[in-house]
Formats: sequence, structure tokens, C-alpha cells
Amino acid sequence: MPSTPRPDRRNEHSRRAVLDAVYELAVAKGYGKLTIEGIAAAAGVGKPTIYRWWECKGSVALESIVERLGAAGEFPDTGDLAADLSEQMRSMVEVFSGDIGRIYRGILGEAQTDPELMATVRTVMVDPRVDQCVHRLEIAVRAGQLRDDIPIREIVEIFYAPLYYRLLLGGNDLGETPAVVEYVLEGLRPAR
Repeated sequence: MPSTPRPDRRNEHSRRAVLDAVYELAVAKGYGKLTIEGIAAAAGVGKPTIYRWWECKGSVALESIVERLGAAGEFPDTGDLAADLSEQMRSMVEVFSGDIGRIYRGILGEAQTDPELMATVRTVMVDPRVDQCVHRLEIAVRAGQLRDDIPIREIVEIFYAPLYYRLLLGGNDLGETPAVVEYVLEGLRPAR
């Protein structure tokens, strides 16, 4: 089993070369055709360098896409819950509809049989965004905009399940996902 990556021991030039190579290869060939050998060759580093910093191709690909997310992963707080949720959902739809989404689908597929990769996905990609959403929803509950009798984390899942469903199964158009916010909020608003 590879050791835990030590960011303080990484050569930044090599790290950047690996992250760029994995992203470019995944976009050009598809995530399923990525190999550590191919990433190492494209980055101009040895396989041991990659394995010293990442446990598998999924973890290096995940780091590469997380770095490219930028503001799309942030959660706004304008005071208008519906607008904030819709805006955050729109930004994630935009990201998931492009190259990052195609790579992320591959990572999630691999994570189904790799518990360590799944833990990394949760820690690096999912949990920070869930925590931001929880914080925003707690504010909405205190302001009386949402019912207080439903666990907040379950509310998060109610909002984001359609996005992940559409991302993974290619159901309805991803672009329609923000409309779900208003449908869900109607049921979560306190009775008048």
C-alpha cells in the first residue's frame, strides 16, 4: 500500500506537470484509458513520483479537477435562499456538463470498487461542499425560511441527488437541475 502523500515533499514543477498531464490525457482519451505509465510519460516524471504522492490514478485525477473548479464549488449567501441554491446548482451544472464532469464520472465509477478512492472523493470533493451548503441551510432555518424538523444533511441530499443522478446516469438534461430547487423548497418551507 502506498504511503500517504506528503505535499511538503512535492516538487511543485513536477506536481503541476502531473496534474496538467492527467487532465489533458483524460480530456483527450477519456478517463477509462488513463494509466499511471501514460501520465508519467506525458508529465516527464517517473511512476514512483506519482505513486509517492497519490495512491492511484483516481486520486491524481481528482486533485487535478478540484484545482480547476475555482469558484464553482463555493456557496453564495445573498440572503435569498432560492437564488443562492439555484446559483450554486447552476455553477455545478456548468462544471459537470464539461470536461471536469466527464472525468469526475470516471473517478466516481472507479471509486465504487475502491474504498480508499471513495474516501478521498468524499474528503476532497463532496464534504467541503456539503459543509458549505449545511452552513447556508442552517442560516435559512434560523431565519424561518426552512422547516426545522428535517435534518439539514438530508436536505442537502434532497437538493443534490438529482444533480448526481443526472451526472451519473445521463437522465434528464443537467441544465434543468436548478429548477429542482424551487420544487424542493416548496415542500421544505414552513407552513404558513
